[in-house]
Amino acid sequence: FHSPMYFFLNHLAFVDFSFTSTVTPNTLVNFMCEVKSITFYACAIQVCCFITFVVCEQYLLAIMAYDRYVAICNPLLYVIVMPRKVCNQIIASTYIYGFTVGLVQTVATFHLSFCDSNVVNHFYCDDVPLVALACSDTHIKELLLLIIAGFNTLCSLLIVLISYFFILFAILRIRSAEGRQKAFSTCASHLTSITIFYVTIIFMYLLPKSSHSLNTDKFASVFYVVVIPMLNPIIYTLRN
Repeated sequence: FHSPMYFFLNHLAFVDFSFTSTVTPNTLVNFMCEVKSITFYACAIQVCCFITFVVCEQYLLAIMAYDRYVAICNPLLYVIVMPRKVCNQIIASTYIYGFTVGLVQTVATFHLSFCDSNVVNHFYCDDVPLVALACSDTHIKELLLLIIAGFNTLCSLLIVLISYFFILFAILRIRSAEGRQKAFSTCASHLTSITIFYVTIIFMYLLPKSSHSLNTDKFASVFYVVVIPMLNPIIYTLRN
């Protein structure tokens, strides 16, 4: 059993690979075809998988922040607080919760009536462009999206902020410059990933849609789906 940090990194890499694989293959095929299409059920599966892995990544980053907090602030208790059994339970809970959120959001989206255009103004099936196509009342669905996205972002971000508050406090109490540098370098790669991820999430799903166009959303999606999963391995490799 590797240290919890590398255990969680393995799952972060898996989640990054999974949600990129959910979108990229069909997108590449459509880029090469004159008629761009996806079946109804494939679209539903894509939405469900994408939301599942996005939620999993949110909480994985939060768990990794807590892991760094325990390692830096309570190093003598690290093995007791983060044993293999606890790590496995945390990961299992993350995947189960992520899938539950993905399923609820997907069912709510495809329960809407789509009676006009069937052209999704996006390069993959995302929740927001699909809701924009609906001809039935979307207020409940939009409220559900805002509540769930807001709740997940707030909860995971709170874990990150509280963890790093105590980490910063602990680092400032280290007397040697070398010790502070070593402690900070342990967290630098994770902080970089968190910043990139949450800025994109908040921009795409929590800011008012009037503040940016759908084309801007598409650009952010490319960054989110392709660039972030590519950056994470580079960021953590540089750290090591």
